[in-house]
Amino acid sequence: MADKLKRDGVFSGLKILAFCWAVVGPLTMKFFADHGATVIRVETSKRPCTMRSSAPYKDNQPGLNRGGYFNYFNSNIFSLSLNMAHPEGLKIARKLVAATDVFMENYTPGVIEKWGLGYDELKKIKPDAIMLRQSGYGSEGPYKNLPAFGMVLTPIAGLPNFIGWPGKEPLPVGVSAYTDCISPRYAVTALIAALDYRKRTGKGQLLDISQFETAISFILPGVLDYAVNGKEPERIGNASPAACPHGIYRCKGDDRWCTIVVTTDDEWRLLCIEMGKAGMVEEPRFKTFVNRKKNEEELNRIVSKWTGVRSPEEVMQRLQWVGVAAGVVENIKDVLNDPQLKQRNLFWKMDHPEMGESTHLGESFMLSKTPSKAYSPSPLLGEHTEQICTELLGMKDDEFVRLMAEGVFE
Repeated sequence: MADKLKRDGVFSGLKILAFCWAVVGPLTMKFFADHGATVIRVETSKRPCTMRSSAPYKDNQPGLNRGGYFNYFNSNIFSLSLNMAHPEGLKIARKLVAATDVFMENYTPGVIEKWGLGYDELKKIKPDAIMLRQSGYGSEGPYKNLPAFGMVLTPIAGLPNFIGWPGKEPLPVGVSAYTDCISPRYAVTALIAALDYRKRTGKGQLLDISQFETAISFILPGVLDYAVNGKEPERIGNASPAACPHGIYRCKGDDRWCTIVVTTDDEWRLLCIEMGKAGMVEEPRFKTFVNRKKNEEELNRIVSKWTGVRSPEEVMQRLQWVGVAAGVVENIKDVLNDPQLKQRNLFWKMDHPEMGESTHLGESFMLSKTPSKAYSPSPLLGEHTEQICTELLGMKDDEFVRLMAEGVFE
């Protein structure tokens, strides 16, 4: 491989061909790209990724290279424009399979097979091929051909049944692509295991991951409760069966809040003292955990009255200092300026060709010897097409020009 496409890092030299869509594919590939892998994302202007056409846009100016979602999740990734409806596009895709180590896709089952790139076909091109699939429901079962969408996957996995207020309807998870952010954690682990297996045995394998199934891990206590007790989950708002008070309390300022969690009688005593209401500790209605739960609504009003005249930062600092769990509900401005996240370099500032300096997502873990790096900003659509074709595939300039004129790289 040409040096320009190769980067340093723990995965340096690993080449991944990715037919990605939305968040789940790029977020999975970022783990490898951020640590030196060459990740080639196949795209097309004929049907751009929904993240490229999703607001917010830089300076509120729409454009396929200006979408905030795409920008955030696609740093360090190479973009290749390829028209898979063109016969030559299919041939180039097969050449890329032979020239790379891993084939990743997260389309609806059947799309890749239509292009002749199913696992059985990949093995004919590359006998030790590793194929990573991340569809909504997996490649088998009655749901296998259903298109995946976050606002559908989240409820079918049962998550909204845990969100909402007593006696009210279930509420959706705020971020529609919620399951897209769960599945990659499983996919990364599976792919690393497959790479280790191939290194030891010389054999590849198919990794078939269902976003539906990975989301179930977030409600396992509820699954266990039903399996053992036959009890469906109850929506209890911000309350907790194991803590009281337990909630998000309004603080001084515009839409400012702080979370407070009390799990023991000693923490309850400390909270009362800090609020200047030491006498409440021995009040019968609040003295025991059982009684605090019975009078939870009134208790929340008392706590809210105390927090309402203080900033969330003051509430958090005062309570944490005495040993009561509390945390500011940070808004986006807070998150981007959080000293903890700055210290750990979670957000990468890079100069983007169209958007100027932009914030990209870094990694949430640190490797001491081979840390992740900000190699390049999110790519323009097809930005690296010529480089990949000429340097990786060895395509001559005149052939590239001819194929480009024929509409292969669109």
